[in-house]
Amino acid sequence: MTNRRDFIKKVTAGTAGIALGSSSILKASTAGMSAKSYGRIIGSNDKINVAIIGLGRRLGAFYEPVAQKQNNVHLSYLCDVMKSQREKAAANFAKHIDYKPKLENDLRKILDDKQVDAVINATPDHWHAPGSIMALKAGKHVYVEKPCSHNMEESDLLVEAQKKYDRVVQMGNQQRSSDHTIEIIKEIHNGVIGTPYKAVAFYTNQRGEVPLQKKAPVPNGLDWNLFQGPAPRRQYTSETWDYNWHWYGWDYGTAETGNNATHEFDIARWALQVDYPIRADVQAEKRHFVNDGWEMYDTMFATFKFANNTVINWDGKSRNGYDTYGGGRGTIIYGSEGTVFVDRGKYILYDRSGKVVKDSKSAAQEGGTALGGGGDMTTGHVVNWFDTIRGKDTLTSHIAEGVISQAMVHYSNIASRINKGFDIDDKTGRMFDRDAMALWSREYEPGWEPIL
Repeated sequence: MTNRRDFIKKVTAGTAGIALGSSSILKASTAGMSAKSYGRIIGSNDKINVAIIGLGRRLGAFYEPVAQKQNNVHLSYLCDVMKSQREKAAANFAKHIDYKPKLENDLRKILDDKQVDAVINATPDHWHAPGSIMALKAGKHVYVEKPCSHNMEESDLLVEAQKKYDRVVQMGNQQRSSDHTIEIIKEIHNGVIGTPYKAVAFYTNQRGEVPLQKKAPVPNGLDWNLFQGPAPRRQYTSETWDYNWHWYGWDYGTAETGNNATHEFDIARWALQVDYPIRADVQAEKRHFVNDGWEMYDTMFATFKFANNTVINWDGKSRNGYDTYGGGRGTIIYGSEGTVFVDRGKYILYDRSGKVVKDSKSAAQEGGTALGGGGDMTTGHVVNWFDTIRGKDTLTSHIAEGVISQAMVHYSNIASRINKGFDIDDKTGRMFDRDAMALWSREYEPGWEPIL
């Protein structure tokens, strides 16, 4: 298996060599590049034709980066399997752009359009990796929302697809593009809290009761077959297509860890400078509305141990709003000489006695626990993707880096499903447990398996 850390270094070094604004300088700087790598670069003055696939609650996060004139982007398509979503998205985008994108039901028709340069994949979780791999095979650059994969095998396939088709793939862990987060992570790496040894990542919400699934007619305008896509076929049940797919079993969603922990895991791992853990242990239960339709845990405490004697904890409370840490979501990093609290709006630096050394409130506005989110960080993250496509910047979250953070999501879910912890090979990410490895992949509808 390719060493991802070496791969990331090679990729960023190569991209840095073409991070120039002038097209003439760009040509000179790419003289030594392969025809394949050179061919994927869009000129700094060329318009990027983008399609957005999946028009649910994340749509609002893309109004600004797509509409900003300086980004020189043309929204070619709005795609969703639900007719009302397409129409609503078109109406909302009409407030931000002065032209009409095409509306499409089937992402495959978009991928066949050679004029489309790039795809924003904001579909449900089970579509993230398969849809992104399909887009890469079609020659498109990809921005894939978190979680970037539904399981560990899809993570490997997505990284391999990126390498094979040589396109720019960024995961939607937008805090990687946050100025105040970049600033404090750099300070941590430079020793501002001594030797970091532990991070606590957390998420607190007050999600309510979820309806029980009931067999029902397919809603008007929904392509239920295409919604299921790679997932095994079943009869439609009410409430499934509209967000509650997150909680209705494992065919579509990745529970709250996939839905939200991805972000905080990523910050914790970044701060501690660790890759795969050597051990995962999880306590996870459904604690609230025990007879409702929510089929997964809603409360989790996870512990990940790393070879350098550091630890990451995840404290996820989906339906208990008690404010344990002083915010709905964030990460606390403990060091031998101090502590840092960082979330989407600020960081606070403490010395070893607990005294505040610096309280830096960011000027950025980014959604926290509210559905949809979006804001300055997402805009910056998407623009970073645009600029990297043009060869003017380097990705803040290359997919080969993103999947390592994503692995802790999958380990959390696997441990909860088999009801035991396990040891992990920190070089390959594979688990030393037969029951755990049985969940390395998932069942696919025949003919829909992701293939490179």
